[in-house]
Amino acid sequence: MTEPATESSTGGIPPELAPVRPGQDLPWERIRDYLAPLLGVDGPMDVAQFPNGSANLTYLLRFGDRRFVLRRPPFGLIAPGAHDMRREHRVLSRLWRVYDRAPRAFLFCDDADVVGSDFLVSEYRPGIVVWGVIPDGLGGPGVAHQLGLATVDALADLHMVDPAACDLDRLGRPDGFLERQLAGWRDRWQRVAPWADPAHDAAMTQTADLLSERLPASQAAALVHNDFKINNCQFAPGRPDRVASVFDWDMATLADPLADLGTLLNYWPDPADTDDDHAIHDPGMDTLGLPTRAEVVDRYAARSDLDLAAIAWYEAFACWRVAVIRQQLYARYARGESTDERMASRGRSVAMLSARTLRILRAG
Repeated sequence: MTEPATESSTGGIPPELAPVRPGQDLPWERIRDYLAPLLGVDGPMDVAQFPNGSANLTYLLRFGDRRFVLRRPPFGLIAPGAHDMRREHRVLSRLWRVYDRAPRAFLFCDDADVVGSDFLVSEYRPGIVVWGVIPDGLGGPGVAHQLGLATVDALADLHMVDPAACDLDRLGRPDGFLERQLAGWRDRWQRVAPWADPAHDAAMTQTADLLSERLPASQAAALVHNDFKINNCQFAPGRPDRVASVFDWDMATLADPLADLGTLLNYWPDPADTDDDHAIHDPGMDTLGLPTRAEVVDRYAARSDLDLAAIAWYEAFACWRVAVIRQQLYARYARGESTDERMASRGRSVAMLSARTLRILRAG
C-alpha cells in the first residue's frame, strides 16, 4: 500500500489517511481472517487510519485493489446509546438505495472476540473532505460559498427521504424525541461532570434547565443524521456544488429534522463570532468564505415547509450537547482510556459553550 500522506506532504491540508495512531491498533490478522470469506476477498490486508475524527475509530482496509472502511467505537467507557455501530449499519445497509450520499454498509459484527467491540464494514468512497482548507482539486474562487450551500441542500434532501421507502420507518420514536434527547444528554453530562470544573458543572446545569423550560413542539418527523456538519460531508473533485457522501451515522434516527439544522448551525462559523463566543469548527473554516448562518437558515427554509421561528432553541441545544461531547472526550483521556493527545484540551471549551448556549437562548 502507498505510504499514507502526512500534513507536510499535502501542503498543510490534513491528510485523508495516516498510519495507525499509537495505541489504536487492532488485531489485524484476526480481522483479516474473519472478513476475508465474508467479503469475498483474499490475500494480505493493508491498513491505514482516517486520522481526523475525534471519537469512533475508522480504518481503511485494502485487499489488493478492493478497499473497505471499518468503524468501531473508541476504547474505554462508553455512554449508554453512544457510538452505536449496530444502528449505523442498520441505516447504511438500507439508506443508500434512496439517498445516494449514504455509503453502503456490508456487514456488522457484535462478536467482541474479533476486535474487542461491535464494528461495521462499509464501502470506501474516495473524495475531498474540507478541514479548514480548500484543496486545489475542489475549485476556484467562491468555492466555499458553493460547498456551504451544497451542504445545506444535502441536509434538506435527507429530510425529504421517505423512511418507509428504505425500511427505516421504525428507526426511532419521534414522539417525545426532544424531551428524551435533553434528558439523555443531561445524564451523560452527570457521568462526566466529576472531571469538570465545578463552575462549569453549575453553568451546564443552568443551561439544561433553561433548555427544558423553553422546549419547542416538534412539527414533523424525518430521518435525522444527528451530527450533520461540513466535515462529515465529502465532495468529488471539481464538484463543490453537490455533496457526494455523508459519513458518521451512528446517531441517526427518526425525529425532529430541525435538530439537524440546529447541529449544522452550531458548527458553522459566522462573521459575528468572537474569540469568546463562537461555533466549534476546524481552524481556518471561518476564513474560507462560507455562507453566513442567516444564509444557511434561508437556504434550508427555501427547501422546506417547516416553521423556523424556534430555530434558536435547536442551535442552543446543539451547542450545549457539543459541550457534553467535548467533556466526554476529555474525561476518557483523563481516565487513561485514550492515548490521543488532542483529547487533553477538549474540556477547555465547556465554559465558552455553556455561556454561548445561554446567549443564543436569550437572543432567540
